[in-house]
Amino acid sequence: MNNNYRICNQCVMDTSDNYIVFDDNGVCNHCHNYDLVVTNNVIPKAQRQEKIAHLINKIKLSGKGNKYDCIAGLSGGMDSSYVIYLAKKLGLRTLIVHFDNGWDSELAIKNIENIINYTGFDYYNYIVDWEEFKDLQLSYFKASVVDVEIPTDMGIFSLIPKVAIKYNIKYIIYGTNIETETTMGTGWNYTKMDRANLEAIHRKYGTKELRTFPNYTSFDQLLFKIKGIKQVNILNYAETNYDEIAKVLYNEFKWKNYPVKHGESIFTKFYQSYYLPKKFGIDKRRAHLSDLINSGQKERQQALEILSKTVYSSLSEEEYEYKYVIRKLGLTEEQFTDIMERPINKHADFSTNQPVNNITDRVFLKIKDTKILTAILGKIYRIFS
Repeated sequence: MNNNYRICNQCVMDTSDNYIVFDDNGVCNHCHNYDLVVTNNVIPKAQRQEKIAHLINKIKLSGKGNKYDCIAGLSGGMDSSYVIYLAKKLGLRTLIVHFDNGWDSELAIKNIENIINYTGFDYYNYIVDWEEFKDLQLSYFKASVVDVEIPTDMGIFSLIPKVAIKYNIKYIIYGTNIETETTMGTGWNYTKMDRANLEAIHRKYGTKELRTFPNYTSFDQLLFKIKGIKQVNILNYAETNYDEIAKVLYNEFKWKNYPVKHGESIFTKFYQSYYLPKKFGIDKRRAHLSDLINSGQKERQQALEILSKTVYSSLSEEEYEYKYVIRKLGLTEEQFTDIMERPINKHADFSTNQPVNNITDRVFLKIKDTKILTAILGKIYRIFS
């Protein structure tokens, strides 16, 4: 072990985050940041009922005369499933959107089916072309950057606003659980909406044209603003204890939990449990467990015991998942070994500037007067809507 190794006295973040800082009491910057973020963003329980009632009334008024009040993404994971539960409980007519990238686990598929059946909500399942998406994921592996989850995350975050525009839905409800998803090591991930970075990486290492992968263009973004679509983190108004949420979801949907966080995706589990630890020395469980400690949902000693074990219950389970993933990606073991041994690159080693990729962008990004731009886009929207 590195002689300079340190671990926080309050949470379980350590010097695997190269930029971690400790105060005189051995408490890290992540703990201090956690307190600040939660204080500034989480609504006190005494105020939640009144505020959520006001919010739901606004959402329902916005949906008057429309088929849907709101739209919500569903991966089958705990947070997104809980968002759908809250939408049903609060009487919102919700369109569920799922981004199918070919990596859903069997348990995730079953959980999603149960949720759809129990809620009766309409379901918009967007299936991206597998060969195209595989080519995009392989590009990230070949680029040797840390966040190979960006194709999935960007696909989801680009798709939902486009569907909201299509169906004239004014509210997107989502579920970022601030009390359990605040901590993250510096450099352990990358921004999820840098289209230029994605295209630069794919241009260098990919071979297929991105025909079905969602593209949230500048034109889409302007339409989004013109239509006044709002995004609401509904978990700020609700119970955020994972044990309690799991009970609610089981009772309501017969929803079953996953062995690890984000285990609804076979790829995400492999990425966090195999790829990140072995290539980058990053164990994201430290961040997740630290949030559970700081939110009072887990004792520090419990977290340390979890970290002392690998995610995989046995070597045979790890080997099975490893072989499944590389086979699905069309790689040989030798090719994947080469990927694991490549020198690490930063995302910033590739272009990060917003490119002007199409005629729409070239025209509209040159118009500086917001009022003129809004008027033009409004007329275009009325013609085609």
